[in-house]
Amino acid sequence: MVQYHKFAKTKLGGAGGKRRATQDKRLVHFGGFFAKTKFEKDAKEERREPRRLKGGKRKSSARKVIYANVASGAAVKKVKILNVVTSPDNPHFSRENVITKGALIETELGKARVTSRPSQSGVVNAVLAKA
Repeated sequence: MVQYHKFAKTKLGGAGGKRRATQDKRLVHFGGFFAKTKFEKDAKEERREPRRLKGGKRKSSARKVIYANVASGAAVKKVKILNVVTSPDNPHFSRENVITKGALIETELGKARVTSRPSQSGVVNAVLAKA
């Protein structure tokens, strides 16, 4: 089910009278589904899905990724992802190879911590983890 993001007021006013909603649910208060950004070893190309936001803005969410932009010091390199080691959001995400912000991934340069939100930005940015 899609998430509904609106503050629900209490049912009673300060003097004991019941409150009524002045308007019904609006489309602007609805969020989207969680876009699981997956890493697949056998994938040939990455896949992104663009979507329209409020005010005509655009956002792309990464669905399948192969590469990550890894920063080590001042240098940034585009390297291949080898594996998802751990994820702070859910322990099952590492088994499913789902990449979220804060996840520890194994790359060609070594282990790196993801700093971007791939389901929101469409790219995987990471910094090398200290060994």
